Parts: sequence; structure tokens; C-alpha cells
Amino acid sequence: MRVVAWNCNMALERKIDALLALAPDIAVISECAEPGRLRLRSTSPWMQGDPVWIGRNPHKGLAVFAFNGYAVRLAPAYHPSLRYIAPVHVDGPASCNLLAVWAQNASAGVIRKHQLGPLRRGLVRYKAFLGERPALIAGDLNSNTIWDKPGWRINHSTKVRILEESFGLVSAYHAIRGEAHGQESEPTLYWRDRTRDGPTYHIDYVFLPMGWIGKVRHLSIGTFETWCGAGLSDHVPVVVDIDV
Repeated sequence: MRVVAWNCNMALERKIDALLALAPDIAVISECAEPGRLRLRSTSPWMQGDPVWIGRNPHKGLAVFAFNGYAVRLAPAYHPSLRYIAPVHVDGPASCNLLAVWAQNASAGVIRKHQLGPLRRGLVRYKAFLGERPALIAGDLNSNTIWDKPGWRINHSTKVRILEESFGLVSAYHAIRGEAHGQESEPTLYWRDRTRDGPTYHIDYVFLPMGWIGKVRHLSIGTFETWCGAGLSDHVPVVVDIDV
């Protein structure tokens, strides 16, 4: 099962060839227009089945697409108060639950010091969903240990610890690359000016069950030239192949 997490920075219909070239089975796409608009704007019928999409702005939400015999559906547990956290059932050659994330930490009204961020609230609400069967968490978490502050409830390191200790989930990138959170050698966001030498951060993730890490056959982070230099997005994709 190949999982791709990418913030497409809108206008996915103009960038779909780049996404399809990755040959995803499951694609978690942030800042994505709702499927009806994508179908109208696309020049080819690339969508397979019915994707999952949540959001209030029809031009900019969170989507999960399935390909190659996989199917996705929004779980009944979904609660719209968590605007960009989607509990998704994945079925097909391999079945699992997926918590798709586009964590708008600042715009969601989070007071960083005192409040839980969107993902932490999602972990509380969707605890039973994540325990039903093997689960993944993937998407743009807008989070990294480099921004942690003493006592803040939104700290990235706290999320990482809870995911591992309470849910048995670890970041595929960090487990495979052997790098610590906050010390990533490969960024996923080329921020602000979209240049190689500008501000860069690692904020997009795929978290897997610890037992699946040994089944990862491929992991890659998109290159600056292919994605940002080509004007597709300020984010590059995270691609993970799991032999499940």
C-alpha cells in the first residue's frame, strides 16, 4: 500500500499529473477543492470511486483519494467541529483506519499555551476509531519539535509521545531515516519565498503502527526541483510504501 501525504496549495486539477506519477494507493491532500469542482475543472477522469472531502471552503479543504482497488469512506464517528481531521475507513487489498489531518493550528483559534491543538483534540475524540483496526495518521500537521515551548499543550513532542505510548504509532520518516524530531535533514515545506535557501521545515508526516515499520519498502520526500521549483506547491509529498 502506497500512502502519499501532500499539501497541494490549491488548484489540484492543474497538478494532478504530478500526483498520479507517484502512483498512490491512498493520497491525503491538504488545501484541495471539493471533488465536484475538481471533476468540472479536470481535463481527464482521473478520480476513482468516491473520495472523502471535508471543509467549509469548497476551494480549499482536506481530501483523501483512493486508487488501484482501494476505497475510502468517511467514518460515522466524524465530528464537524474538528474541521480538518477526517476519520476514514480504508478498504481494499489491505484494510485500515486512517486519520487524515490538515492541522490549522493558528487559524483554528488555538491559544498555544493553554489549549490542545486540532490533532490532540482529534486523538481524544477518535480514540475508539483508532483502536478498531490498524490505523494510520497522515497529512500536514503544521507542527515540529523546533517550535515547542515549556508547558505548551500544543507541543509537537507531546503529540509524538502520545501517539507512540497510547496508540503505538510512530513517524515513518523518523523511524526509517533514524533522525530525531526537530533534526530532519529533508524538509517538506519551503516556506514563504519557495526557494531552496529560504526557510524550510518538516511538517508533513505519515504515522504508522510500530509493527508496520519493518514492512516499509520505500520512503521518500519529494525534491525541491520537482515540486516547489516547478511551481506546484510550497510543500513536497511524503511517500511511504508498506508491504501489508
